[in-house]
Amino acid sequence: MSIKKFLRNPFSVEQTYRNKLSLDDLINAESELGRTLFGPIPVGHQREFFESKKNVWIWHESWTDQFGQLQGMTIRYEVRPTGVFKKSVGGKYKKIEGKELNNFRQAAHEYLNLVKTKLYC
Repeated sequence: MSIKKFLRNPFSVEQTYRNKLSLDDLINAESELGRTLFGPIPVGHQREFFESKKNVWIWHESWTDQFGQLQGMTIRYEVRPTGVFKKSVGGKYKKIEGKELNNFRQAAHEYLNLVKTKLYC
């Protein structure tokens, strides 16, 4: 059974199947839900948003540009006692504040609610 079918109706899945899901399967299922939080995905884009481990969040988007080259951006968010910090590939950690912090908090809360009600019900 596919993850998409599992997400549509988790109650129809036998308990033995649920027990066989790997960590990668669960992350993919959570990401499948998380990518819906930011509105429609433009044609040719791929989007991921998930909690990779406790207090570490990943947002990734990739697309093909007008020259046919694959482009992408990955942001890692770490929730620490001193605040939320973000880091892009090759970049340094930067504390987020204001509207960006509020947007992250809202997305994280919506994500947790979504996976709790749709995946781990």
